[in-house]
Amino acid sequence: MLHLRAIVPADRTEAVCKELAGCAGATNVVVIEGAARAPRGDLVTADIARESANEVLDALRGLDVDRDGSIALDKVDLTLSDRAEVAKDLAPGHGDDAVVWEELDRQVSEGTALTWSFVAFLVLATQLAAIAALIDSPVLVVGAMVLGPEFAAIAAICYGLVRLQPGRIVHAIRALVIGFAVAIAVTYVCALAARWTGVIELDRLPDERPLTAFIYSPDRWSFIVALLAGAAGVLSLTAGKSSALVGVFISVTTVPAAGNLAVAMALKHGSEINGSLLQLGVNVAGMIIAGTLTLLLQRAVWAVVLRHRGRRNAMRGT
Repeated sequence: MLHLRAIVPADRTEAVCKELAGCAGATNVVVIEGAARAPRGDLVTADIARESANEVLDALRGLDVDRDGSIALDKVDLTLSDRAEVAKDLAPGHGDDAVVWEELDRQVSEGTALTWSFVAFLVLATQLAAIAALIDSPVLVVGAMVLGPEFAAIAAICYGLVRLQPGRIVHAIRALVIGFAVAIAVTYVCALAARWTGVIELDRLPDERPLTAFIYSPDRWSFIVALLAGAAGVLSLTAGKSSALVGVFISVTTVPAAGNLAVAMALKHGSEINGSLLQLGVNVAGMIIAGTLTLLLQRAVWAVVLRHRGRRNAMRGT
């Protein structure tokens, strides 16, 4: 369940209550008249089944509550209410299958922001990946995968393609390009400095790296894994399954490829430079393709669910 908290102009409170009463997935509606001071209005709260969230948000926005008042939705971890259980049963579909588009919009918006924390995490992850390339450590590769923040920007590209928002796509690509460029440049400089000071005693990366060779050797499985990871990542975001998202992070070698690229450039290992670039491109492309198709499929499936509910309600009305 989700908890709705809305500040509603007094002249629209009855209309909001009417919309909530007409929504099968809404219950426990509470109105406190004149409770809000900034902005002024009535406080309206309710428990909303996740699968009915889009319906409620569209109704409130249609009444300009978002412009003249305020709308907030919070996840409820525990609800002990028979009415809430009935509301979930009456709402169309299942909560885990519902995409709350406004929630996803907020999540992916953070992925398009080129913040210091985004760049810092990407630099640190790329540094770990570079060390993994030098000592052939799969443990450090996994650590670099988990630390990398790039999937949020990739999800933003998928969302922008589905919602036809070129501005969002451009901002996400900008975050990825600049973030990876800075991370690779910093790691490259650090690798050069380590080589000059004797920390790195190699003239080039080892030809035999049985544990981490997959970083710079893309094949058909690399693309298949990227497709699966992209679909799983988008599903984990829309369903709020953070544990599944961690699994996505340790499935694809975007950051490890960037770290290997930086070290290969510093040690002038041409074949691994090309392989790392190809691995990075294959993984990003695969995740974007699968993530976009997953969102399109979710939207299509949910449209069928809503049409089925409409037909069912029509039959009950007759």
